[in-house]
Amino acid sequence: MNKNFTKIVLTGGPCGGKSTGLSYIEREMSKRGYKVVFVNETATELVLNGISLSAYNNDYYQFEKQIVKLQILKEKMYEECCETLPDEKILLVCDRGFMDCRSYVTEEDFDRILKELGEDFIHLRDNYDGVFHLMTCAKGAEEYYNTSNNNARRESLEEAREADDRVIQCWTGHPHFRVIDNSTNFEGKMGKLINEICSLLGEPTPFEIERKYLIEKPDLQKLESLANCKKVNIIQTYLISEDGIETRVRQRGLAGSYIYTLTTKRNISPMTRVEFEQRISERQYLTYLANADTNLKSIRKDRYCLMQNGKYFEIDVYPFAKQRAILEIELTSEDENIKLPEFIKVVREVTDDKTYSNYAFKKSSRRYVLIKGKKNEDIST
Repeated sequence: MNKNFTKIVLTGGPCGGKSTGLSYIEREMSKRGYKVVFVNETATELVLNGISLSAYNNDYYQFEKQIVKLQILKEKMYEECCETLPDEKILLVCDRGFMDCRSYVTEEDFDRILKELGEDFIHLRDNYDGVFHLMTCAKGAEEYYNTSNNNARRESLEEAREADDRVIQCWTGHPHFRVIDNSTNFEGKMGKLINEICSLLGEPTPFEIERKYLIEKPDLQKLESLANCKKVNIIQTYLISEDGIETRVRQRGLAGSYIYTLTTKRNISPMTRVEFEQRISERQYLTYLANADTNLKSIRKDRYCLMQNGKYFEIDVYPFAKQRAILEIELTSEDENIKLPEFIKVVREVTDDKTYSNYAFKKSSRRYVLIKGKKNEDIST
């Protein structure tokens, strides 16, 4: 299947602005030449058509199972339709996605639903190119929280915050997950949403702005115990490419379930680079491996995706590094203020230090890079 569309999810907490956000997406992305196609929220669709939780005797397991089944069928149909559209720029927007169902049942029950349906957790979650979460206004904009515009909404402020946390936890681990907070007024919030979507799409240029830190290796058991942290395994292989351009393929997933991507990067400044990324099939991935740069070794690492303080942190732990790890965070601007998690102990910032890049680590002699001011210490110790 030749994919000529981008598929995203718009999700969020109670009274987060999702309905308005959908309207903004259609208006603003249409201006940019996109054919915008929507997949309506499945749970709402069922309820409006007479099938509610009460029809299943308030059994969340059975109700959410039906939602997942219908979501699978709907998304497959819309994807096939998008494949036939003549438009060059197509944006498929899902009003909530598979992982939203997980916030209403236990992890064990959700895994059982997927097993009964013959589906796979990683492929369902990471089947979307981007996931955008509009934070409930019960977090930081309490004066605007109300239930009058939604007859189904009954949550108190605290319940809204808890519901928002559950949804965020369910999506944590996705490779392009963004939380749009309430640090601005509502117009600013919608503006940030559109900017994040444009960044994913490369409109006008797909700049990736990030900061990188060399940190003391954190307590991995503690990380894995956090509800707002998810682990994935990554194998990254660099391909033969032109000078100044970095091309790689990546296998990303867990426990035998993986997705594959092809990425090309070109540096603009120490903190900013142009990045193009596309999803590829396993067969395409294996074909690209034939063009691997044999002078460089594949990088294997465990990535811990941590959502905290409204920011998405990625902690990379390498098998050759005994006491050190790398923390990265993507930003919307180079001067954006960030607050690192309290339990992270920073050795120093290495944003503009190329010796701490994955590309450098592929050269075995560069894995033992010096820490500034400590000539006898390196990342492998």
